[in-house]
Amino acid sequence: MENLKKKRLFFVSLMLFSMFFGAGNLIFPPQLGQLSGTNMPLAMGGFLISAVGLPILAVAVVAKTGGLHILASRVHPKFAFAFTVLIYLSIGPFLGIPRAASLAFEMGISPFLSSSIGVSKIPLFVYSLVFFGIAYWLCLSPSKLVDRFGKFLTPTLLVLITSIFVFSLFKPIGGFSAPIGDYVHFPLLKGFVEGYNTMDAIAALNFGIVITIALKEMGVTDEKRLVSNTIKSGAIAGLFLTIIYLMLSYLGATSMSKFGTTENGAQTLTNVVFYLFGQKGSVLLGLIFSLACLTTSVGLLTSCSQYFAKIMPKISYKAWITILSVSSMIFANVGLTQILKFSFPVLIAIYPMAIVLMVLAFFHNLFKGNSYVYLFTMVCTSFVSILEALGHFGLKVGILNNLPFYSKGLGWIIPAAVGLVAGLIYGSLKKKRFENNIR
Repeated sequence: MENLKKKRLFFVSLMLFSMFFGAGNLIFPPQLGQLSGTNMPLAMGGFLISAVGLPILAVAVVAKTGGLHILASRVHPKFAFAFTVLIYLSIGPFLGIPRAASLAFEMGISPFLSSSIGVSKIPLFVYSLVFFGIAYWLCLSPSKLVDRFGKFLTPTLLVLITSIFVFSLFKPIGGFSAPIGDYVHFPLLKGFVEGYNTMDAIAALNFGIVITIALKEMGVTDEKRLVSNTIKSGAIAGLFLTIIYLMLSYLGATSMSKFGTTENGAQTLTNVVFYLFGQKGSVLLGLIFSLACLTTSVGLLTSCSQYFAKIMPKISYKAWITILSVSSMIFANVGLTQILKFSFPVLIAIYPMAIVLMVLAFFHNLFKGNSYVYLFTMVCTSFVSILEALGHFGLKVGILNNLPFYSKGLGWIIPAAVGLVAGLIYGSLKKKRFENNIR
């Protein structure tokens, strides 16, 4: 069955959406809407480029190249191994999965706890044990994820989020306020950088393997059709993400005039839901966060386990699911605040490299796959992004302040362009020297 029916493709797309849509996807759009106010359309435009456009590009690029490792090998084999492992560990047991589990607890369980119990670490431990127990069970049968996510969990999640938006139209919260901070002067660029927090662009580099397995289970084995259906599912998932982001950012923007600023998007969404539905809204909010974070965690656990089982075949997929579930549970108990504090600098280091890798792959034929273009561009990009990330841990490098766009979180762009030009020139000189030697 090479031709995948539209209904099945739709369910695959919903599965991919559910794997994308987790903790960061819920809390950052409302915060963006709240802080950007009347500049929300521009800010959301930048956010959609990095939080939707880049993930779709990543899905397409990885599908065409045959995987993240093969793609990263265009830079250097050693870089491919190090970068791929770093990506999987970041979106997996060290950051992405623990963040999802701890946020699900904060929003789904914590509001129902008394003040005396809330300060104890036992509730988080018990919740994370149950959370990862369910995730482990779902991961044992990755071929069934399409039916479990596409037919049941994702539609439920979409209905719950849409109900909040629709209800806000009948019970208006307030109007758009004036933008705050960086959203005043460069909302587009600020929105673009905020899109890093969803982690979807780097997650998309790894979800391709889950989609491929699902499509093969449906009878799609031809390589071209696998690539085609993977890209189509990515585009449909991206459409759903765009719609939900617009809804959430609208809710955040209208909440500013009534509730003022909050510490994070989770609090913003909590204020909105409680205003619309009263105390019963905590149940609705708990369901939304639990479903979103669970589906994302399952997608990340599955893709990470499949990757590590491939590079270390002596350890089975089931064993990796166990290892990663336990390690993720341990990191989840560190607490949401500490995880968020550590995650942003890590994303600042990784995201520019991932973006450059995807863009170069997209224009691969234009520069005829010159390996020096990949190498030089990545070296220049990583040098700046890593130093910038270290700056968030107190290791400031003053010279970076002279880079264009550095204050906007995009200081890596010019160095990347310099690396690109240097790679083209050096590659051309090497080619001419080789041709002269042959003569």
